[in-house]
Amino acid sequence: MADHTFRDLETAAYCPRKLYYRRRDGSPEVPEEIERRRRLAGDYDRLLTDDAALLSAPIEPDPATVRERLRAARDRLDDWDALADPAETDVYLAGKDARGIAHKLVGTDDGAVPSLVFAGRPPDQGVWEPQSVRLVAAAKALSWEREGAVERAVAEYPAYGVVREIEVTARRSGQYRRALRVAESIDGPPARTSNDAKCEPCEYREQCGVTTRSLRSLL
Repeated sequence: MADHTFRDLETAAYCPRKLYYRRRDGSPEVPEEIERRRRLAGDYDRLLTDDAALLSAPIEPDPATVRERLRAARDRLDDWDALADPAETDVYLAGKDARGIAHKLVGTDDGAVPSLVFAGRPPDQGVWEPQSVRLVAAAKALSWEREGAVERAVAEYPAYGVVREIEVTARRSGQYRRALRVAESIDGPPARTSNDAKCEPCEYREQCGVTTRSLRSLL
């Protein structure tokens, strides 16, 4: 059985020290606000047609922007109907290296691809690298289970009306393998990150001991 979860590898790509704390303390409960945002990924058709539903939804941009983005995704994606109303949701996948939940399987049985739903903000283009690692992990696990190539995956940011497809390229596979090596190597607290921006949203910031250097220390 695979030793690592998709989330382990995503966290390893983000900050190895954070993965250490999660393994030591257990993952924190997911806040209800995050769950509310994720549930929007099952309500796209209503968000496109029901003004009241859109106005009351936990979205970040203005409603018109979210609806415009969803319309663009609907027009762009061949698999839109399967994405908006998937036959399979919250599917457990166990691959050779990693296991976890695909929030949706999009497409036919022979050509299905995993889709993962993220509550946060998407980058201007593509997906964040840790999320790319998680998407590749899901694609490789599905490929292992179904004994066939899975060469793409879908990232959904429903609170922003953004849906993006990624290809499982050599570069993304390399990021995945690096995260896998990091996850396998952790047997004690790794070095603290030097990227303070990663610390701001981290639930382990206080106990980790990472502090922003003062101007005096920089001089």
